[in-house]
Amino acid sequence: MIRQADAAEIPRGPVAYSGEPGAFAEDAVVAAFGDAERLGLPGFRAVFEAVSRGGARVGVVPIENLVQGTVREVYDLLLEFELVIVGEVVVPVELCLAALPGQRLEEVERVYSHVQALGQAERFLRGRQWDLLTTYNTAGSGRLIVDAGERGAAAVLSRRAATRLGLEVLADGIQDVADNRTRFVVVAREGAMERTGDPGSPLRTTIAFAVRNEPGTLLAGLRAFADRGINLSKLESRPSRTAAGEYVFLADLDADAADPGCAVAIDDLRGVATMVRILGSYPRGDG
Repeated sequence: MIRQADAAEIPRGPVAYSGEPGAFAEDAVVAAFGDAERLGLPGFRAVFEAVSRGGARVGVVPIENLVQGTVREVYDLLLEFELVIVGEVVVPVELCLAALPGQRLEEVERVYSHVQALGQAERFLRGRQWDLLTTYNTAGSGRLIVDAGERGAAAVLSRRAATRLGLEVLADGIQDVADNRTRFVVVAREGAMERTGDPGSPLRTTIAFAVRNEPGTLLAGLRAFADRGINLSKLESRPSRTAAGEYVFLADLDADAADPGCAVAIDDLRGVATMVRILGSYPRGDG
């Protein structure tokens, strides 16, 4: 559960997430914050905007799935907004196919869900002649079918969401990987909340940096961590959006940015980088 800062320092308001009640993001909110006030929003950008403007005290967004990999839009939003990561939570993802009551699997013609969920159940879905249609959220795909009373359609979502919406499960456990899970991060305004999660968990630091587009510059930046025995558990690149062929790198370090060795490594990185930004140090959700 969340370990918060002093009450006077905590911004008031709900915990924002992308999706409808019953979405996996809501599962992540409950896992981290318990029965806190929740605010479902139509998209990841809306979550970042709500936290930035004070309409939500924190936001919970997916950053990585075991099957589909990185949620690139969230990385781009982390670079765009001046928010910090204060925690993370890992949520199991079990998917089902559900439709209006009385529908049979043979009657399904269209399947709705978020693009990530469709990809996570690709083996099951591609074995049938269905039109696959993307929506902004898994639970939202079920809501779409219910609101429209759409027969011949089904949604890929969680069993909890299907039950909540009054849908009938036609197939269960359709995810490609039995141990499928999604890593969510908690984002907040700088100084608004302490690190969240289990204080005894190992720490992870997420940084963003850019280097000159020249041979050896990226290697020199990464060597700063290797020389001090700091493991990079993940390295991503995103277009800088400032010039063609220029990229920003995002890395997960298995360390606390405040530790002396890591702090010196980041200082060394600054010596070869054109930009360095610490996006947050926080307890690992799988630690």
